[in-house]
Amino acid sequence: MADLFADQEIPAARREALPSENAPLADRIRPQSLDEVVGQEHLTGPDGAIGRMVAAGKLASMILWGPPGTGKTTLARMTAEHADAAFEELSAVQAGRAEVREVIARASERRKGGRSTIFFLDEIHRFNKAQ
Repeated sequence: MADLFADQEIPAARREALPSENAPLADRIRPQSLDEVVGQEHLTGPDGAIGRMVAAGKLASMILWGPPGTGKTTLARMTAEHADAAFEELSAVQAGRAEVREVIARASERRKGGRSTIFFLDEIHRFNKAQ
């Protein structure tokens, strides 16, 4: 299969981070940096809230909202990577209080070592009162 973006100049560092040509299209075109995110420049741009947090290395809690496939998880992963933070992900559909507490405990240990953690809790609206 021909390279989808053959006519574009891709920097060597970016090319190494790309999934293989056999990867699904969504994986091959997924942004790898905040500069590659399309839309939401008021948040992801250098003067945006997320852009400033990443540049400063100081992250705040956020709720990312939108329909499936809009890049919420990708944005969270990129933010973690660019801020040199650990990334932990759970789905509220499958996780309970015990799993969330385990993630929080690991994050607390990392914090003692000077490293931040981004905890991405997907489908949080599906948590129930018991959770």
